[in-house]
Amino acid sequence: MKLLLTGGCGFIGSAVVRRAVASGRHEIVNIDKMTYAASEDALAAAGQSQRHVLLKADICDAAAMRAAFAAHQPDAV
Repeated sequence: MKLLLTGGCGFIGSAVVRRAVASGRHEIVNIDKMTYAASEDALAAAGQSQRHVLLKADICDAAAMRAAFAAHQPDAV
């Protein structure tokens, strides 16, 4: 299942990303604005996986979100 997750570079979001990637059952499209609370280091284990894609974008940017949904076609958000 392909999951779209917002805030996946934050404390809780990165734990969700790491767990989903480790399960081997999900692909993750991680959309994060990369503000002060975000850390790519938190994704060290999952960051190199081909099951994880990080998109640096603001979820308030409608054009970016349309493009993300069109390109990745997630099964769940």
